[in-house]
Amino acid sequence: MTRNPVVLVHGYSADGKSFDKWVRALESRGYDIKHIHACSYRTLTNEVTVKDIAEGFDRALRIREGLDSDQPFDAIVHSTGILVIRAWLTTYRGRRDRLKRLIGLAPASFGSPLASKGRSWLGAIFKGNREIGPDFLEAGDRVLDALELASPFTWDLAHKDLIGEETYYGTDDSTPYVFTFCGTEGYGSLENIIVSEPGTDGAVRWAGCALNTRKIAFDLTQDPQRSDLTDRIKIAPWRDNINIPLVPIAGLNHGTIMSDPGEQLIDLVDSALGVSNDREFKDWLDKAGESAAEARNKIDKWQQFLVHAVDERKDPIADYYIQLFTRNADGNPQTVRDFDRKVYTYTGDASYRCFHVSLSEIKPENLTNLWMRIIASSGSQLVTYYGYGSDKMKDDRQVNPAGKWDAELDITWLLNNPELKFFYPFTTTLIELKLNREPLPLTGKNEMCWFLQTE
Repeated sequence: MTRNPVVLVHGYSADGKSFDKWVRALESRGYDIKHIHACSYRTLTNEVTVKDIAEGFDRALRIREGLDSDQPFDAIVHSTGILVIRAWLTTYRGRRDRLKRLIGLAPASFGSPLASKGRSWLGAIFKGNREIGPDFLEAGDRVLDALELASPFTWDLAHKDLIGEETYYGTDDSTPYVFTFCGTEGYGSLENIIVSEPGTDGAVRWAGCALNTRKIAFDLTQDPQRSDLTDRIKIAPWRDNINIPLVPIAGLNHGTIMSDPGEQLIDLVDSALGVSNDREFKDWLDKAGESAAEARNKIDKWQQFLVHAVDERKDPIADYYIQLFTRNADGNPQTVRDFDRKVYTYTGDASYRCFHVSLSEIKPENLTNLWMRIIASSGSQLVTYYGYGSDKMKDDRQVNPAGKWDAELDITWLLNNPELKFFYPFTTTLIELKLNREPLPLTGKNEMCWFLQTE
């Protein structure tokens, strides 16, 4: 098989030299070093976005000696590099014809819990640009904004390439084959200051690496044509039933996956770069599954839920709360406590939230029913949120005068349906909530809008 050129795309605050170990590893597997191209780009400047870097990457491809215009290539990306390559792919249709294989090493497909820390003064000191000039000690705010958990950037990007109408990743020559790896170890602690979050390799979450993603949209707006909850829930299927799972690699973390990857990972990447059809892709998945089985069995099962709450006009709902619970034999609610234990709110818009859930703790296989409670507040006595699932809007007199609304939804059918699986380890589920926002139906001085009486 004729090998494609291999393009290497690094992560945040690094450069192309971070791939030195991988360049040598590929060379030892028979790759011509002249056909291995390590890309460098700027992240530590507050002026640059991930989309800017993606277009800079495209320009670098066009002028790189040894890479002909429109020549097919394979890519190995680390961390933020996955966002660069995905942003590049989704801009123009022809680009996905050119990229044949995409290898993600600890890819930050849905960001990193460290991104918000990088904005702080401490983050600037340790990670910021140290070259004297106008960008001195800048941490790359706009790149870090995209990397922040639950960012609109990763939400919108997923709607383009993961759950959109077009297919960006598949098992034929029109789209790239995708392979994702992540280490099972965290960074531990740094002088008792920084401790790695469980379920991560120290920088990215296992559940947020793989591209196995689906969306569940809850349209709870008042609609007399919809009387059943199942009519209000729209579920985006797995894209063309293509499985792009996480392959965990024991003993590695976010740094050593680059500096000391080990023979197991190098062998898997080398064989992935040889996949050229659907049968070979499925065979590779089987081989990788066997190779990583022990590592997968030893780590906790995590899932990530990205939630965005909006009203019927698609304006954000900033003040809301989601809770899962079950009902015992007597009908009394029992909270699924671990669901909302680790919730992150995007700093730029509180309508975006990220729930990091340990399925090893929840044990969904033991649940016999599942309910979702939603609470939303306008924070005003003039307007309120409301929707399906609550009896409070059956009579205007029952409306909470503080603009607070809550509902309970029976979603057991999502729990028990084997084709849907609300809980699915090492994946990201997007949840969109839509509610009505309306003036409170009160009279007197709190009325928001009224007509004057004519005499």
